[in-house]
Amino acid sequence: QIQFADDMQEFTKFPTKTGRRSLSRSISQSSTDSYSSAASYTDSSDDEVSPREKQQTNSKGSSNFCVKNIKQAEFGRREIEIAEQDMSALISLRKRAQGEKPLAGAKIVGCTHITAQTAVLIETLCALGAQCRWSACNIYSTQNEVAAALAEAGVAVFAWKGESEDDFWWCIDRCVNVDGWQANMILDDGGDLTHWVYKKYPNIFKKIRGIVEESVTGVHRLYQLSKAGKLCVPAMNVNDSVTKQKFDNLYCCRESILDGLKRTTDVMFGGKQVVVCGYGEVGKGCCAALKALGAIVYVTEIDPICALQACMDGFRVVKLSEVIRQVDVVITCTGNKNVVTREHLDRMKNSCIVCNMGHSNTEIDVTSLRTPELTWERVRSQVDHVIWPDGKRVVLLAEGRLLNLSCSTVPTFVLSITATTQALALIELYNAPEGRYKQDVYLLPKKMDEYVASLHLPSFDAHLTELTDDQAKYLGLNKNGPFKPNYYRY
Repeated sequence: QIQFADDMQEFTKFPTKTGRRSLSRSISQSSTDSYSSAASYTDSSDDEVSPREKQQTNSKGSSNFCVKNIKQAEFGRREIEIAEQDMSALISLRKRAQGEKPLAGAKIVGCTHITAQTAVLIETLCALGAQCRWSACNIYSTQNEVAAALAEAGVAVFAWKGESEDDFWWCIDRCVNVDGWQANMILDDGGDLTHWVYKKYPNIFKKIRGIVEESVTGVHRLYQLSKAGKLCVPAMNVNDSVTKQKFDNLYCCRESILDGLKRTTDVMFGGKQVVVCGYGEVGKGCCAALKALGAIVYVTEIDPICALQACMDGFRVVKLSEVIRQVDVVITCTGNKNVVTREHLDRMKNSCIVCNMGHSNTEIDVTSLRTPELTWERVRSQVDHVIWPDGKRVVLLAEGRLLNLSCSTVPTFVLSITATTQALALIELYNAPEGRYKQDVYLLPKKMDEYVASLHLPSFDAHLTELTDDQAKYLGLNKNGPFKPNYYRY
């Protein structure tokens, strides 16, 4: 049996009209395990009236949206314009293809973070001929002013920061269940939209021409469906494309780990002892950044290959229990659960900083800290001191959720790479001749990965060397690529 969410009954219970805002753990891990509180013009608490109870129209008289405050559209437009400056590749794709309208006739229903950067993607899809309806994949990450700007521009967007669980599913349903409009493409981040359509609207799901999924969780769900023989449409796994893996995971986390820690704790890293749990792409990025600032970095790993890589990069590989008493900072990035347990937390030194850079909030056993003998003290946004009876304090960031999206921001340039990959995947699936893609999960073609990279090279004034005919023949390659086989490890 495939488990789509923590509580299966939530899929069979249609949302009630409204529900008060809840800060409890959402039934969908992908929607609440990571969230963003940064970079939003106004906080969701500025108006206690639910957007679902408001009657709002944009300047064109349309009310086909539900956002916090449509009057914030002007501020959101400025945010989008700033983001466009560092997303030149996506803008270039928009200019190259908007004459051809490769997505003409595409009706895309999307569920992603709604930020200035994803707004650039949404407006690019519209410029390429698509009709879009959008909801947020995460109840905390929406920039209200950006959602308002999209609504003002005519996009049917249903999202606001601080949605309740009931609101979350209501917004998704409003995007899908529309008279006279039926989606034929899905762009998802986390798999909630895909599985809502799969469970609630099977007839619509069967007519979908393609699904594009960018997250670890969503891809895992798609492979579950495929393995069970229940995936009746082709899907593109962009999470494991090279341009997504390397840039969104390695290079992005190399910068955002420091940003998140500095903003929340003002910590100086020189001489600090830090343990990073996991040495995948995220772990590699975190370790490189911390080492560069003079921190003493330890690594924990279960995989001997990743462990050997850490050793060769100059890090000591240990068990967490061996160093837990002495380290100043603990960072998890494994994708697993209960990596840092209550036993570890009990043994930590006073003022040890604990945070998570992995996908979900299951890596740190935060639940075990909610006991009567421990005192929680909120010292600033996303920073809690958990105080033991003897006075020891552990500094917990973002309640164990994803640090960079919770406490800082993600570099716009990295999101340009991810967004360009998503746009090309949608174009590929929508325009593919019948029979090219069967009812399965596919990786982005290597040629497209290389094209995404090439679009971003002009930002660095980088000039590629071209193969001669003789060199290309010697290597057995096409002069224009692809330059590596699918099994190549970058």
